[in-house]
Amino acid sequence: MTGAVSPPNIWHCSCSPTFREGTANVQDRSDSEVTVPCERLRGAGHQVSVVGTEAEKTVKGKRGRATATVEIAARDSDPAAFDALVIPGGHSPDHLRLDRDVVAFVCAFCASGKLVAAVCHGPQLLIEADAVSGRTLTSWPSVRKDLRNAGARWIDREVVEDGNLITSRKPEDLEAFSDAILRRLHAPMEVARGM
Repeated sequence: MTGAVSPPNIWHCSCSPTFREGTANVQDRSDSEVTVPCERLRGAGHQVSVVGTEAEKTVKGKRGRATATVEIAARDSDPAAFDALVIPGGHSPDHLRLDRDVVAFVCAFCASGKLVAAVCHGPQLLIEADAVSGRTLTSWPSVRKDLRNAGARWIDREVVEDGNLITSRKPEDLEAFSDAILRRLHAPMEVARGM
């Protein structure tokens, strides 16, 4: 269909045998905010799969350097099948928060108590999921007022962890953001092994 606006898409990182992660994303996401955490997750032995608003659709980052093919639609995804959700930034969270299925998926994920990580503009999707009131987060500076208006405490820090939420500000923070995600994902395995 020529000239039609395509719906936003979200991608999911799913982790091999013990853990699975999910990540929200669409067209116009920040390239590095997808590629860096994905590469770090894969490097740690996690399998990455993509969930979006439309299965089998290829989406591009806002710089056009990163692409992902959506494997399953959000409406067909079960948050119970994943252990974490990673939400990249860019313009995608602003688009995604308008998609009822994506928001329902994020709401269910947040309510589960499982790990949810968001970088840059990613917390916009957490606001739409009513998951920030009373929580301490960070984000890209332009999202600060939105978070405060939704009842969050905003601080300017590389990585902020509050319960099951991990947030980060910008692409320059991605290594620390990825470190925090991996530390939290591997902590249950270390406890199970008696470490």
